[in-house]
Amino acid sequence: MKIVVFGLTVSSSWGNGHATLWRGLIRALAARGHRVVFFERDAAYYAENRDLRELPGRSELVLYPDWEAARGRAAEEVGEADVAMVTSYCPDGLAASDAVLAAGRALRVFYDLDTPVTLSRMARGEATGYIGPDGLGGFDLVLSYTGGGALEELTRRLGARRVAPLYGHVDPATHRPAEKLERFRADLSYLGTYAADRQAALERLFVEPARLRPERRFLIGGAQYPQDFPWTQNIFFVRHLPPDEHPAFFSSGRLTLNVTREAMAAMGWCPSGRLFEAAACGVPILSDTWEGLDAFFVPGSEILTAETTADALAAIDLPDAELGRIAKAARERTLAEHTSERRAIEFERLVAEARRSEPLLVEA
Repeated sequence: MKIVVFGLTVSSSWGNGHATLWRGLIRALAARGHRVVFFERDAAYYAENRDLRELPGRSELVLYPDWEAARGRAAEEVGEADVAMVTSYCPDGLAASDAVLAAGRALRVFYDLDTPVTLSRMARGEATGYIGPDGLGGFDLVLSYTGGGALEELTRRLGARRVAPLYGHVDPATHRPAEKLERFRADLSYLGTYAADRQAALERLFVEPARLRPERRFLIGGAQYPQDFPWTQNIFFVRHLPPDEHPAFFSSGRLTLNVTREAMAAMGWCPSGRLFEAAACGVPILSDTWEGLDAFFVPGSEILTAETTADALAAIDLPDAELGRIAKAARERTLAEHTSERRAIEFERLVAEARRSEPLLVEA
């Protein structure tokens, strides 16, 4: 298939979770013989932190300064596409949707990689900037990064006619066990962009344990952390890391923390790509809890969970042998079920079903 995508970014992993996911999925689709043309507005903040310039195989990255400059090329590519897709947070989402919905032969797809945020903004009467007043009813298929009740909400609130989850994933060629590096050594690590709605959980599960275990080493990697973040003497920081440094970051720690954004945790069924990345790198994971987590990893045997500071401390204090057993189980589950190749196969199936079937709601 020729797949045309209008997205947020694939060229820069700075401050967003879209790029790494798209890189893995495009690599997997290319390996299966498909061609992806990805349109990305050439935003200055991504250009300054660009860590990818070419896509694999016959796929192509189209960087454009504004929609007027892209309009002609977009119409041409959509006209030749088998699948034409718009994603959440595409900066030209409304104009791109018009181009996709006007497609003659292509299957028209919307992929919401931020479903809980989209639905919470809609519930407050706020515009998203990437979904127009007519909602999603014009698309042949709506994919959601979030499953569970979110699928029904996309139908009820936004008029989606056919909805299915396409969850996060990991590219094992990029994320795999790596040599431990001293600068990433930690008893508990956390990799993620700063977000105010994660702060309470981060303080409960990371900062407070650091205060209570001064002999332990804690490490944060990410971008946009404010100066008033509650650092302690044993919390260390490394600025935003490109994906090729993630394996060493994860592999160098005894345990890594996953904290889900508030809207996503509240809705459930929304596994962060970081979960699968860390598991593929062979590090044991400590995660906050939310509905549906057990559909991806078994708590206690493939992942550790925590709601309180005491829970986090109990995980930190586990012996190395127990942490190693959990890490091994999570890696095996991830490589079997949560790779980019598995999601590419799911995508192919969903596209084929959408082409031949009546609209329906696909359960999580």
